Amino acid sequence: MELEESKKVTGNRKSKTMKRARRSGFSWRAIKRVFSWRAIMKRHRLHMTCASSFKQLSGIGDGRVVASPLPKLSEKPKRGLKKLKSLMRITYTASDFIDRGNHMTPTRSPRENLSATWREIHGQNNWEDLLDPINPCVRREIVKYGEFAQATYDAFDYDSFSDFCGSCRYNRHKLFDELHLTKHGYKVTKYIYAMTNVDVPSWFDRPNTGETWSKDSNWMGYVAVSGDSESQRIGRRDIAVAWRGTVAPSEWFSNTKTSLEPIGDGGVKVECGFHGLYTCKGKTTRYNKLSAAEQVMQELKRLLEFFKGRGEEVSLTVTGHSLGGALALLTAYDAASSLPDLDHISVISFGAPRVGNIAFRDKMNELGVKILRVVIRQDIVPKVPGIIVNKILRQFHALTRRLKWVYRHVGTELKLDMSLSPYLKRDFDLAGFHNLEVYLHLTDGYQCSQSKFRWNARRDVALVNKFSDMLIGELRIPENWFQVPNKGLVFNQHGRWVKPCRDQEDIPSPFGEAPSLHLAPENMHAHNKLQV
Repeated sequence: MELEESKKVTGNRKSKTMKRARRSGFSWRAIKRVFSWRAIMKRHRLHMTCASSFKQLSGIGDGRVVASPLPKLSEKPKRGLKKLKSLMRITYTASDFIDRGNHMTPTRSPRENLSATWREIHGQNNWEDLLDPINPCVRREIVKYGEFAQATYDAFDYDSFSDFCGSCRYNRHKLFDELHLTKHGYKVTKYIYAMTNVDVPSWFDRPNTGETWSKDSNWMGYVAVSGDSESQRIGRRDIAVAWRGTVAPSEWFSNTKTSLEPIGDGGVKVECGFHGLYTCKGKTTRYNKLSAAEQVMQELKRLLEFFKGRGEEVSLTVTGHSLGGALALLTAYDAASSLPDLDHISVISFGAPRVGNIAFRDKMNELGVKILRVVIRQDIVPKVPGIIVNKILRQFHALTRRLKWVYRHVGTELKLDMSLSPYLKRDFDLAGFHNLEVYLHLTDGYQCSQSKFRWNARRDVALVNKFSDMLIGELRIPENWFQVPNKGLVFNQHGRWVKPCRDQEDIPSPFGEAPSLHLAPENMHAHNKLQV
């Protein structure tokens, strides 16, 4: 009876409101439209939709977020389900979905023990049934290696006024501390350098502002290894190689050299620009008496010999963005061909171009290298080289699949879409589409190909604008905010703004890059740090 009376009261209120509206001169059609809109708004009030600005996130008039209706609950809900239903019907505003520095909000999800599942997570079955929808552990692993690749940009010194232009700003012992990456439990063991002036026109040369640390080399990446605690969590000793993408003009020039050159038997060919950067060396140089390829292989052999000697399972994971993704494939090819003792080899690349021909793809599959290519639909770089030719020849795949000069991608693809994030602008920006921080942002919010952006994504949104201007204006995050204070100048004791000298430990040196791996008993503390 009480329920029927409450319905009657509600009905009387509705009819009275309609009569007053009619007396005020509104048509019956307009009145019905208002009341039907109210009913819709009452039924929808949960999740945020993907929009390009807060105005689209907010509801009409009252600022509520428009959402899909709640699923029907069973007649006899389980214990605690009724409270959850009430909580989920709380009205949210757009600002509730933005992390504005609340220290109670974690920036990353908890990490599970992967010792029993790491092979599947790293592509043993080519990530079948793990990408759509994405497995949370796979997502976190992708972001982890993506942050290793991002470190190569964050620490690269390309200040034309710096005496160390082209080097890393920090020594390898400080790199992860300075970039807040110690959370991953890895330790850098080796820096990698690549030649810069081979087959490059004079107008591509790096600016010469005095005595530079090296006129011939650029810092291209590093080798790191998981510590004891992290190795127990992930189920093996993991060696990570991270390659930097294109920054220096000479590297852009290498990217434009799209002819193929042979690297092995069976018609295996790769793009000559990538391969040249990877294999070039010079006897008179300080940092490239060995090529980048030889530096990496030498360090991998050293680490593999040490950890295999301790009876450990050892994996290799190579990562990189753009040009770095291409170098990652070449590294994995070399490692799979020359280091049979490695238990698993995988590549996680971001926005990487095509590297080799069909024979190269087939050889990588034959060697058992597991490759996950993360691409953004709007990014043009993964479509090159051969953006025109490959698209045409794809229509005749049955006829062209054996052609040795046709470029082919290798591995499994995870495709992201700029339009799914509510935090990103909808502007056409080729550089922004290719930005690695945008890749990591979209990966963190990805659920599946048919789903909206993950509402509980934890990675800091401000990182997107580190080297870009891709965030919507309502977030009030400045563009390109990641920079050296005062552009590297400091106020000295004499009251002058000067370019400071680097700390002695941060001055790049071609010597002492590979100290002994022996464990010292006095250093066997909580993390059992390796003397690497």
